[in-house]
Amino acid sequence: MALYHNQPMAHAQEPTAAPIEHRFNPYSDNGGSILAIAGTDFSVIAGDTRQSEGYNIQTRYARKVWQLTDKAVLATNGFAADGNNFVKRVKQRLEWYEHAHHKPMGLKSIARMIQTMLYGKRFFPYYVYNILGGIEEDGSGAVYSFDPVGSYEREACRAAGAAQSLIQPFLDNQIYFKNQQPEPGSQPFIPGNLPLATVLSLVVDSFTSATERHIEVGDGMEIYIVMARDRTTDDLLGEGKLQKGMEIEELGTLGEGQGERTFLVRQALKRD
Repeated sequence: MALYHNQPMAHAQEPTAAPIEHRFNPYSDNGGSILAIAGTDFSVIAGDTRQSEGYNIQTRYARKVWQLTDKAVLATNGFAADGNNFVKRVKQRLEWYEHAHHKPMGLKSIARMIQTMLYGKRFFPYYVYNILGGIEEDGSGAVYSFDPVGSYEREACRAAGAAQSLIQPFLDNQIYFKNQQPEPGSQPFIPGNLPLATVLSLVVDSFTSATERHIEVGDGMEIYIVMARDRTTDDLLGEGKLQKGMEIEELGTLGEGQGERTFLVRQALKRD
């Protein structure tokens, strides 16, 4: 037995000093997609209602589109907790502004405010991609898109979220008329001049096709339509204008109201 007394164990190792790495990742991607399209006197902002993480569906109804004022609607996508918190803080800022100035904030000013809020958190950012749509002071439709740290621009259309790579090329072709040539002698294509019925059909086609091809998109769709004052609603509320399965309601004014009208259209998507 003495032969093996105090012999070192074969698997023993000398202790070593090395830094211990601790990872902290508070973010998660909860799927879904959003888009917005601007018209001459209206804006359409839409999002699906599925919230997921990986292959797990957390809920089949999670809002991604929020009415801020009678002229502005905000769509958020990315980390759902950050998105809900960010919308809450934006609404709080808008309420403070209205108490101080006795009028609602304009769309362009809301876009600038959102940029400031996102940039102020750039070192620990909101993991949220935002799209703001609505009506400008001159009555024209407008869409502003943001990245998580505040870079933004005004566009005619924008998609974001899990199915952005599927939807955005479709919008580039149908809204910006990429890879299309007008017929000889006809007027040149101008982005943002499509009628409301055409825009609605493009939105439905975008989400229907994305649902077929992407597991993180589906269940339902909410479409917010913001119309300028004195604009007719015949192309929206007229008989046979909405597709089968669509439900529509007019949302009440959030302030004194200046004639702008906001409608919410709901439609079911595939649930598998």
